[in-house]
Amino acid sequence: MTVLLYSNSAVVRDQVRTAVGRRPAPDVGRVEWVECSTNAQVVEQLDEGPIDLLLLDGEAQPTGGMGLARQFKNEYDDCPPTVVLIARRQDGWLASWSLADAVIAFPLDPIEAADVVADQLRRRATGIPVVR
Repeated sequence: MTVLLYSNSAVVRDQVRTAVGRRPAPDVGRVEWVECSTNAQVVEQLDEGPIDLLLLDGEAQPTGGMGLARQFKNEYDDCPPTVVLIARRQDGWLASWSLADAVIAFPLDPIEAADVVADQLRRRATGIPVVR
């Protein structure tokens, strides 16, 4: 499974990779990480495909992950499941505006992060459609 991780911060990308790990659950297999630090890189990777999951930093600068999530859900017919990283749990309402399929809040809980990623990868593997 290929997970695209977007954040302009190398520290955030490292924290997420460490929290989720290479194998978030035994039944989803090994995760291959594709890291992007700009929104242009994300678009390029999506166009090249295949991507099984988008993990987008809602606090990324200059383009936040929530705006990208909404854009991708509206522009890509088969948009991968999208998880937005939020700075505070209270920002969950904004993530729902972004059409994200799930959220992970900071500070990262490795068990929660791995569970969220594994759940979204299972949905992608079984062909459960993404709700728009």
